[in-house]
Amino acid sequence: MAAEVKTSEWEGFARLDFTFKGRECILIQPKMRSDKPDGGKMVMYMEYFGAFPNTAISLVEHGYHLSYIKNSNRWGTDDDQHMRRDFVDFLAEEYGLSRRFVTIGMSAGGVTSVNFAHLYPDYVSVLYLDAPAMNLLSAPLGYNKPARHEETVKEVLDALGLTASEMLSFRGHPMDKMGTLAEHNIPVVLLYGDSDTSVPYEENGKLLADFYEKHGKSDIITVFGKEGCGHHPHGLPDPKPIVDFILKHDK
Repeated sequence: MAAEVKTSEWEGFARLDFTFKGRECILIQPKMRSDKPDGGKMVMYMEYFGAFPNTAISLVEHGYHLSYIKNSNRWGTDDDQHMRRDFVDFLAEEYGLSRRFVTIGMSAGGVTSVNFAHLYPDYVSVLYLDAPAMNLLSAPLGYNKPARHEETVKEVLDALGLTASEMLSFRGHPMDKMGTLAEHNIPVVLLYGDSDTSVPYEENGKLLADFYEKHGKSDIITVFGKEGCGHHPHGLPDPKPIVDFILKHDK
């Protein structure tokens, strides 16, 4: 059960803050909810709650609940995914929300999105992935770059419980889990900046786009490339194309 709920506002909508099994949680409620057969529609920030929010705001305006549960780390470890499943079950029981939700996975949030969908594909209706890290050796570890952020490297290795040498043979990257996404026909809206040096598209998001194309899933993926854009800003100036894709596929 959740602890005491604190109420406030977020972008003009009711905001509920509470803890669930010791984790900080947020639930934004729409003014008028939109339902599908198994409950209210929901979108979840997988990391970085409130970042580049225009897509999230638009979905709440369309009747979605917006949720968030704090991760123990940013790198999609199984303990966080099992906790997220329990959190979704709680929201379904307590607030009547659907267990099949839309993810917002920006950068490292893309790791959590794909890893969750791999473990619990029946819980994911649409993946919104924005400059997702699909290959941890590329991003954030930067094994092919002359300069790396050593603090981030340590953060990843500590989260995964691996040494630098063990990381070279690690086969738990998001790119290793793309088969589950395609097998379960999970729709994907994918964004990238063509000047992103933090999470290079060719080494990350493009792997997923090409995989879906190769396996005959081009009808359930759409890709938006942003000319001259780096890792930030995430999203599009007008989120309508992203939102339209989500509304079409979130059934």
